[in-house]
Amino acid sequence: MSASAPLVTPPSGPRWLPSPMMVAVNALGITQITAWGTSYYCLGVLAAPIAAELGWSRGFVFLGFTVSVLVMALISTTVGRLIDRVGARTIMSLGSVIVATGLYLLSLVTVEWAYLAVWVLIGIGMRFCLYDAAFAALVQIAPARGRQAISYLTLYGAFASSVFWVVGHYLEEAMGWRQTLVVFAALNLAVCLPLHWLGLSRREAAAPAGAASSAATSTASFLEGRARTLAIGLFALVMSLNGFVFGIVSVQLVPLLEAAGLATAAAVWMASMKGVAQFAGRLVEIVFGRNLSAMAIGRISIAVVPLSFALLYWSGGSFAVLLVFTLLMGAAQGVLTIVRGAVPLALFGAKGYGAVLGLIATPVLLVSAASPTVFAWIVDRWGWQVGHIAILVSSVAAMLSMETMARWHRRSTRAAAAASTTGPQT
Repeated sequence: MSASAPLVTPPSGPRWLPSPMMVAVNALGITQITAWGTSYYCLGVLAAPIAAELGWSRGFVFLGFTVSVLVMALISTTVGRLIDRVGARTIMSLGSVIVATGLYLLSLVTVEWAYLAVWVLIGIGMRFCLYDAAFAALVQIAPARGRQAISYLTLYGAFASSVFWVVGHYLEEAMGWRQTLVVFAALNLAVCLPLHWLGLSRREAAAPAGAASSAATSTASFLEGRARTLAIGLFALVMSLNGFVFGIVSVQLVPLLEAAGLATAAAVWMASMKGVAQFAGRLVEIVFGRNLSAMAIGRISIAVVPLSFALLYWSGGSFAVLLVFTLLMGAAQGVLTIVRGAVPLALFGAKGYGAVLGLIATPVLLVSAASPTVFAWIVDRWGWQVGHIAILVSSVAAMLSMETMARWHRRSTRAAAAASTTGPQT
C-alpha cells in the first residue's frame, strides 16, 4: 500500500449516519446470533426429535453436522479468497440464502442420503456467513479498528446457543422439528439477508494524508515471505490444538461434568454458565485488554485453558472447583474467539485478510469436526480419566506452541527492526 493511497473506501450515504463500523458491528451481531443459532447449534434441540421420527440413531443425526464442518474446512481457503476478491457483503448475503435453502430442504428430508447431502449445502452456507467471514467483513469496513470491531462483535455471539436452544425448544414443542426448521430458514432470509446487504454497505472514510503515511509506514512490521508462511503455520497449529479441546467441549461438556462427579441436573446448569463466562471474558478483554497486544492477549487466554482443565482433572467432584473450571474455561474460549481474528490482523495486516483466515481455519475446522468422535473413542476404550488427560495434553501443547510462536515473532521483529536501522552493508 502506498503512502498516497486511501486506506479505505469513503462511506456512502449521509454523514449523519452512525459510523460504518458500529452499523456493521450491530448488524453482524444480530446476524451472527441468528445464523449460528439456526444452523450450527440447531441440532442441540432438534437432534432427538429428528432421530425419534425418522428412526435414526443420534450418532447418524450428528454425522450430518460433522459433514457440514468438514465441508467448511475443505472450502475455507477458497471462500477466504472470494471474500478478498468480491467483498464480504456479497459473500455473506449469499451465505444467508444458502443457509435458508439448506434449512428448508432439511425440513423435507426422509432418507439418509438426502439428509447428509443437505448438510453439505448448509456447511457451504455456514462458511459463507459465520465468524471468519464476519471478521473479514469488519476488517474491510474498518481496517484501522479491526481488532476493536471484532471484540465488540463477539459479545453478541456468546448468546447464540442460549437464545436459539430456548427458541428452538419452544418452537419444536409447539409445531414440530420440521416447521421449526422452516421458521429458522425464514429468519435467515428475513433477518440475516437484509442486514448483511444493508449493514455492510458503507466503509470508514479515507484517513487524512498524514495518517495514511503513518499507517503505510506501520505496514513494514507486517510479516512477509517465509516469515509470513511460518507464522500462518504456527498459528494454525495453536488454533488446531485448541480446536481439539473446544470441539469436544462443544458437545461433551455435560458428560465431562457428569464424569467429574456432578448429577445430570447440576451438570446441565453448570454447562449453561459457559455462555455467561464467554461474554464476561470478552467484556474484560474490551475493557482491560486495549493496552495489550493481540499476541499478549492470545498468550494469556491460551495459558488459562490447561489451568482450567487441570482443575477439572483434580476436582474430586467438588461443585465449587468445577464451577471455577467452567467459568475459567468459558472465559478463555470467549477471548480466544477474538484472538482467532485479532492475531492474524496484527501479524499480516488487512491486505489478503480473508484468505489468511481461510488458510488458518482449514485445519482448525478439520480437527474440530474429528475431535468429538476421537474423544468418544478414547473414552470408550480407556475411560474418562484418559480422556481428561488427552484434553489436558492438547491444551498444554497449544500453550507451548503459542509461547514458541510469540518468542519467534519477537526475535523476528527485533531482527527486522535492526536491519532497517543499520541499512544495507557494502
